[in-house]
Amino acid sequence: MRLQGFISTLLLSATLLGGIAKADSTSHFAKPDANLAAAPIYGKTLPPIGYVGFCERGEEECKFANGKAEPVVLTDQMWSEISQINKYVNANIRGVTDVQNFGMINYWTYPVNSGLCHSYALLKKRYLSGLGISPDKMLMTVVLTETGEGHAVLTIPTDKGDLILDNRREEILLWNQTGYTFLKRQSQEQANQWVSLQRAPSTLVQTSSTEGGH
Repeated sequence: MRLQGFISTLLLSATLLGGIAKADSTSHFAKPDANLAAAPIYGKTLPPIGYVGFCERGEEECKFANGKAEPVVLTDQMWSEISQINKYVNANIRGVTDVQNFGMINYWTYPVNSGLCHSYALLKKRYLSGLGISPDKMLMTVVLTETGEGHAVLTIPTDKGDLILDNRREEILLWNQTGYTFLKRQSQEQANQWVSLQRAPSTLVQTSSTEGGH
């Protein structure tokens, strides 16, 4: 299927599902297992509607394919680069909603000087890609916060576990240390594919969004 047709299909599906519900409770979802360094994957799911729109605009981030599901080897240099980029973006981007910036919700894009959680994550991914980390090693991820609000972070699977880069905190934590409930993220194999991080019914994972997130 051509990329445009694929994106059109995703956009239609996400539009139908995206407005149904934002999770107001985490009771339907499993919390991270403290014994697992990496988040388990339970098959494919739909990407967030904001990501579909982002890709429809032809962004380069959406074009990686044939990635390998191998973790990043976390050397001292790699850790230093990841930490510096995380701190830099968090310090230099001001938290502003998509409605304030663009007059709409769930508009995923790279921030100039302000943005919502997904903008922070996209910019971190762009900067780290510029330093030579393969895009398929940095995965846009949708979670629920401790209060059940939708939120986006960047996951970097490493040989030390899944690292989470988050605009809500400066510290980089393993996925099971964040206190979040992990719903879904990009597949390492192809940018436009997303995978579920929950055993929950697919409709619950698909309809949870980052609208109104941090």
